[in-house]
Amino acid sequence: MPSLFASYLRVYEPLTAFDRDRQSYWRRYVEQGRAVPPVEGPGRQRTSVIEALGAGWTRLPDPPDEAYVLETDDTLLVCPWNLRIRVAEAALSARDGVPPVLADAFVPPVLAGQAKAVVDDWRSGARVLEHGVPRVHEQIATWGVPLRWFVLFDAEERHHVTRPGRRALRYRTEISKARRRASRALAVLRKSVGAAPITEAVEEAARWLEEFHPRSVVELDYGGLVELLSDETLAADDSPELVAAGLAGLSRGEAEEASAAYDKLVARWRAVQLLERCN
Repeated sequence: MPSLFASYLRVYEPLTAFDRDRQSYWRRYVEQGRAVPPVEGPGRQRTSVIEALGAGWTRLPDPPDEAYVLETDDTLLVCPWNLRIRVAEAALSARDGVPPVLADAFVPPVLAGQAKAVVDDWRSGARVLEHGVPRVHEQIATWGVPLRWFVLFDAEERHHVTRPGRRALRYRTEISKARRRASRALAVLRKSVGAAPITEAVEEAARWLEEFHPRSVVELDYGGLVELLSDETLAADDSPELVAAGLAGLSRGEAEEASAAYDKLVARWRAVQLLERCN
């Protein structure tokens, strides 16, 4: 299970992206006041997955549908949790590094096979688009923010809160803008560095965005990471600007400028990642 010191990349889709039954379900869900605030969601997700893993293993558990919700003047947007996939991932993780006898006792091979099929299905964008496999609307990264996520956002889309009892930092944009930024970044990276890991990572993010409705909203939430950062650090965070500066340097052939921006960004987030090793 992921640590609560995590960041989140979410896509909120309009109701029209779902079939009729799902639309009715999500309307009732909102009307009943069941939508979960993002600040409470990670803890609720963690509890739900742990409880599902503790159930009798006659089949892969299917937790109830939950979601984050954005409401604008004329649109309701939903970011489903897709907890069945989280349960499948956790089941497979539970077998890692464990002697086969113990692994089979906790997660029997037949159920491990079901979990692997669920995870493989959603990781394949083609199957999502062609066969209606449920889309995963939220990606999670522990102890940092993947650099490819910053490609999707602009500094002006930042929302920063530091007040007693409520600290948050997020970026939110229209999916059309995120797709254009990913496309431009890919063009620069392919020309400048070729088939490097960073190019493949940005390409993966771009493919993921193509799974969603064109009127969706994309959100980068620093989540529990804000508890590891001071108010001053949060206020000064310019990670999307550093990514943009690095890409601009690459596009102009100014390797030193691009390298300086990249090194600053990597050093900033490596300091956060190293906190995982602290006792």
